[in-house]
Amino acid sequence: MSSSSYRRHRFPAAVIQQAVWLYFRFPLSLRDVEDMLSQRRIDVSYETVRRWSVKFGLAYARKLRRSHPRADTRWHLDEVFV
Repeated sequence: MSSSSYRRHRFPAAVIQQAVWLYFRFPLSLRDVEDMLSQRRIDVSYETVRRWSVKFGLAYARKLRRSHPRADTRWHLDEVFV
């Protein structure tokens, strides 16, 4: 993401990236991400995290999908039961 897309946001780009990364990388709810950021003394509502996810999430999700290998369509059996 370019830094110009973060220009009019109150929080720095690193905070936004961390929040969206947490939401898409791990099975967390928006409120869980809000709690994790509040433990780091960053006061963000879950609604703000949701808006960031809608705006920046597609690019992060694509990047995460590209970084992980795809599952193979072939299955290999270790043992066969007869």
